[in-house]
Amino acid sequence: MEQQTNLYFTLPLLLLLHSLCWSQRSNPDDERSSCDRCDLRLSCNCSYDGFTRVPVVTDRALTLDLSFNNITMVTVDDLTGHRQLRALSLHGNRLAVIHLSAFDSLWSLEELDLSDNQLTALNHKWFSKLGALQKLNLLNNPYSCLGSPPVFQGLARLRTLAFGGPALEELKIGDLSGVTQLEELTVHANNLTRYESGALADIWPLGRVTLSLHNPFLTNVPLASDVLSDVSYPETPLILEDLHLIGKETVQPLYASARRRVRYITLRNVFVSDEAIVNFLVVFNGVPLTCFSVDSVTLTGEGRWTPANWTYHKSFDEFFIRNIVVLDVFHFVSFLNLGFLLQYPRKVSLINGKAYVMPCQTSGLLKNLQYLDLSDNLLTDMTLKETLCGGHSPLTDLRVLNISGNALKSLSMVRWLVVKLSKLTHLDLSRNGYSSMPLSCSWPHTLRYLNISRAKLTAITPCLPTTLEVLDLSNNDLKNFYLVLPALRELYLSGNKFLSLPSGELFPNLQTLKIQSNTLNMFNRSDLQLYRRLQNLQAGQNKFVCSCDFVPFLQSVIKGHGDVYLTDEEESYVCDSPLYLQGEPVGQVRLSVVECHRVLFVSVSCGVALFVAILVCILLWRLHAFWYLKMTWAWLKAKRSSRRHRGRGDSEALLSFDAFVSYSERDASWVENFLVPELEEPRETDEDLVNHRRPRPLTLCLHKRDFLPGQWIVDNIMSAMERSRRTVFVLSENFVQSDWCRYELDFSHFWLFDGHAGRDAAILILLEPLSKDDIPKRFYKLRKLMGSTTYLEWPQEEERTGEFWRSLRNALRGEEDDD
Repeated sequence: MEQQTNLYFTLPLLLLLHSLCWSQRSNPDDERSSCDRCDLRLSCNCSYDGFTRVPVVTDRALTLDLSFNNITMVTVDDLTGHRQLRALSLHGNRLAVIHLSAFDSLWSLEELDLSDNQLTALNHKWFSKLGALQKLNLLNNPYSCLGSPPVFQGLARLRTLAFGGPALEELKIGDLSGVTQLEELTVHANNLTRYESGALADIWPLGRVTLSLHNPFLTNVPLASDVLSDVSYPETPLILEDLHLIGKETVQPLYASARRRVRYITLRNVFVSDEAIVNFLVVFNGVPLTCFSVDSVTLTGEGRWTPANWTYHKSFDEFFIRNIVVLDVFHFVSFLNLGFLLQYPRKVSLINGKAYVMPCQTSGLLKNLQYLDLSDNLLTDMTLKETLCGGHSPLTDLRVLNISGNALKSLSMVRWLVVKLSKLTHLDLSRNGYSSMPLSCSWPHTLRYLNISRAKLTAITPCLPTTLEVLDLSNNDLKNFYLVLPALRELYLSGNKFLSLPSGELFPNLQTLKIQSNTLNMFNRSDLQLYRRLQNLQAGQNKFVCSCDFVPFLQSVIKGHGDVYLTDEEESYVCDSPLYLQGEPVGQVRLSVVECHRVLFVSVSCGVALFVAILVCILLWRLHAFWYLKMTWAWLKAKRSSRRHRGRGDSEALLSFDAFVSYSERDASWVENFLVPELEEPRETDEDLVNHRRPRPLTLCLHKRDFLPGQWIVDNIMSAMERSRRTVFVLSENFVQSDWCRYELDFSHFWLFDGHAGRDAAILILLEPLSKDDIPKRFYKLRKLMGSTTYLEWPQEEERTGEFWRSLRNALRGEEDDD
């Protein structure tokens, strides 16, 4: 019973554990975040995004930066499909677990950065499929040894390797098996306690070595000596970091490098005393050391150099000192005691040393000096005068002088101090306070390179030497350039206020022009054609006006059509105006025909509109639309006039005539001789005698007789129609051809169908045979009326005239008869 109870408890527990394990294993991609910050070069920057897992990124990516996130593990599926990836950075995460096959699909990977993570052990299976890997960074992870079997066994193409960190304690022979040659080796082993001599000795050739051996230099001289002995070669630059060199003992490991005849040594981030420097010189006495560099150094002591004045260092060629802090600086009153050392070097650099003067006597010790760099110090015009001995400097072989980043203000003073340096070719005066330039200057005739960038210049004068081949005036306040420099090959004008390119005629030999970050609106092919030898142009980050001329031209230059090549980023050429294109890359702009060919577009549009208008006019003319409009306007105007007369209380009766007769002037004889006498002066017929009824005379309205003189003809016609019960049309060929008859016919057309006239208001008399087709087509209702209404036809036989007149009278008296 007890076993059965345990089974009941155990079974649900196993099911729960199985479900938890399954939920951890089945983590689909749709739960992973995505990153789409990839540029046109397929370089994806997904750093500083707070990812806890490797995000989903396009499998076409060539570089992937996942640095400074919170990624703790890389699973087997996170990087699957990234066969084209060339560089992967996981620097600065909390990476503690990497699946053994996580990188297997990265066949093309050349750079891998796993530094600054939480990897406690390294596994050779991570790198077993990375045959193309060239750069590997494993710095600052908490592993104590490289592990076994050798981690780098299959990396035959590896050229840059960095490993180690605060936890590294042991290096053994075979740890770097498979690594045969390196261009750069970096080892952080400040806490190294066990080292098998020869562990680093099999790497050859070895380009450059950087070692951090803080504690071994202080507490384990033999170990530090063994490490240095394995990596010291005459042509291999040796960089030693994080050292504390105080007395003689701390310098002893350097004997190993001295015995290997090393020629290049750099001390970086070190604390050193004058005593240690003396011992350093003793250690390398007679050694062909050619370059000694100190970067980020704190110097202490009292400036006692005399104990080393017996040493021999004729091979010293270059001294490089940067970012130096001197404690108790008042103790270091003079460097004259270093005269035995300063007489040899040809290159001396003192950068950011807070030096405000180098006495003329010290300058005189630099007998072989050809290169002097005093940038980022505190030199003023007066202290520079002391440094260069008031224009009589003993530095007669000086070729390069860099005094950038100081507190100099007078360009006249500088040119006066250097004019006698007859071999000077390069002069760097950048990052000083020059606000103006003299109108004329004298310079060494050998001067070829001049840098006055990041000053405050507002104008250029003929002070500039015409011998210049390279001129850097970037980051000033210049707006134009009119000086002819026939020998100039490179010109740097970025960061100024140029509105247009300087004329190419000023620089017949110019090959490179950089004019980025100005206020250029545009440039064209004719501007570039003035630069006869220009090959490289950088003009991005300006305020381009994307006009119809500029956009096609620049797009052709971007595509490489032409003699000039744009060597900066295509994305830096961005439209600033017009407003709707602001921010658009010029290479992607597509302008419409309306914008680029406005005159042609307007001309074509006007031509098309005129053509359409002509077609419409022809169509309206064929459909008699103009006539309808004309008649409608005349009808409305006449009707308004008629109403105005009625409104004034016209005494005339509304219907004054029995009929208004419309006829052609050529038919006037028939009207006057037949129609008027017959209707206005009727004769009694036999029928009238029988009926004892005398025929009532009819009143006719004739234009000759009844139209008011001085009144508009249209008003007369309208008035006559309104005051007549009927309208009689005497139709003939003459009628159709008569303009006035057509007017009357037109207005009768409106009157008939305006709603005021009766159904039989129009009476048609045909003097001669006339079909309805002879009536103008625009009078379609009259044509219809002619086809549907019986009309009177003047008889050719005299015996039928009586019947004609009787029918006409009956038609005119129709309303009375009805009454």
